[in-house]
Amino acid sequence: MTEPTIVLIGAGNLATQLGASLLRSGYRISQVYSRTTKNANSLAKKLKAQSITDLKKIDASAAIYIIAVKDDAIAAVAKQLKLKDAIVVHTSGSVDMNVLKGCSKNMGVFYPLQTFSKTKTVSFKNIPVCVEGNNKATEEPLLYFAKSISKKAVKINSAQRQQLHLAAVFACNFSNHMYSIAAELLKKNKMELDLLKPLIQETTEKIMEHEPAKMQTGPAVRGDKNTIDKHLLLLKETRSYQDIYKLLSNSIALTAKKNKS
Repeated sequence: MTEPTIVLIGAGNLATQLGASLLRSGYRISQVYSRTTKNANSLAKKLKAQSITDLKKIDASAAIYIIAVKDDAIAAVAKQLKLKDAIVVHTSGSVDMNVLKGCSKNMGVFYPLQTFSKTKTVSFKNIPVCVEGNNKATEEPLLYFAKSISKKAVKINSAQRQQLHLAAVFACNFSNHMYSIAAELLKKNKMELDLLKPLIQETTEKIMEHEPAKMQTGPAVRGDKNTIDKHLLLLKETRSYQDIYKLLSNSIALTAKKNKS
């Protein structure tokens, strides 16, 4: 089976890693679009593709068009595309598929559930790729396409995807912000985050095999008010961190109480 030709719209973190993975998997990427010439040229060179900065110059003969831009830019990009029968997808976790109406009669979502950066190479083999299509003629080829680069390709609808994205924000973005706060607290006291990395690794490894709520430790789950008060005193100069500490401690305590009942 001949692999479809792809146009990649976007040159950011996801576009960079997805494009590289598709190239390694034998796909041909005909064009890379970005609003800036530098970004378009840089990624296109890596992917052996043509670079464009004007969507009017888009290759109309490709089979799949992947919109990998910021969520608030998807609608503006979609309005400029008129591609008849080609499959047009966006890669967002939170944007409804219908934002693509008018691009093509075959539209969908191709959502890789992972955090990406341009500089860290990732393998898509173990990254869940969630697909959705507005019809079987779109959804079935998209699922095949996803399975060609990932062992964890699944079909989910827009409502499920939005809940998944919300859960991902809690699991990834919020936890990373907690790491950032921890690093700041340590730095202020002339210590390095390296001291916490074994603890972070052990916590992560536990939830790979067990339900997170059952693995919860710390003063809040124990009801250790004295320790909590000491921690809040240490945070007296940073009111926002005090608020976060209180909010999370209360949530942990309530969850522990609910699980005991």
